[in-house]
Amino acid sequence: MAGTSPWADAVPAEWWERLAARLIEALVFGVAYYILFIALWAVFRTVGMMEVFDGRLPGVLAWAVAGLGYTGYDWWAHWRHGRTFGQAIMRIRLVPRDVPARALLKRSLVYPGPVMLMGIPVANLVAGMLLFGVGMLILIDKPLERGPHDRLAGTRVVKDLR
Repeated sequence: MAGTSPWADAVPAEWWERLAARLIEALVFGVAYYILFIALWAVFRTVGMMEVFDGRLPGVLAWAVAGLGYTGYDWWAHWRHGRTFGQAIMRIRLVPRDVPARALLKRSLVYPGPVMLMGIPVANLVAGMLLFGVGMLILIDKPLERGPHDRLAGTRVVKDLR
């Protein structure tokens, strides 16, 4: 099957390169989450809704919005540019470039999509285990190092040697 596509011989990105790219992005979206959380906390406190869900509502909504934003960004960046800003910094990219937008959306909903659930008690455990499982599957899938989200979309993350 090697040689059937132009990216069949591409060098897969190392697990630590993929992790570093996600951590870079998580830092930026984490800051956005905290800004949103503080703004929502102030609004809910002002209108007297802090008792709703035992005071957890600002955190749940901030996680949902930040997670949705991160998932949407992940889809858009891969669809438009073939990589996110974290992947650009780490010099890795998604191949092939002509993946349908719908397949990339499915990819983004599997990972990092579960981040949207991280503010909800109990659901955050399931989401965390799913995200951990995706990372572990990337590690054990040798030699291509593809996670379930990559398999679903028919993609690979490779080193960008340009």
